[in-house]
Amino acid sequence: MDKKTLLKKFGKNVKIERVKQDLTQEQLAEIMNVSQNYIANIECGKANMSLGKVLELAGYLNVEIDKLLNFNQL
Repeated sequence: MDKKTLLKKFGKNVKIERVKQDLTQEQLAEIMNVSQNYIANIECGKANMSLGKVLELAGYLNVEIDKLLNFNQL
């Protein structure tokens, strides 16, 4: 798997979990203290988050980090 594919799959997982929490991109961005554009770039596979930020994101979404990093389901 190349980097582009990995980022797209990660972004899709983030979007799935965000929607399950009934959050808009704007709401999640506010909670995380980042821009809505940053959340959109993550979900589109254009932004590469550090592992620390991924862990924070999992906490904000109330999911285990492996839910966001599981690429076998896609």
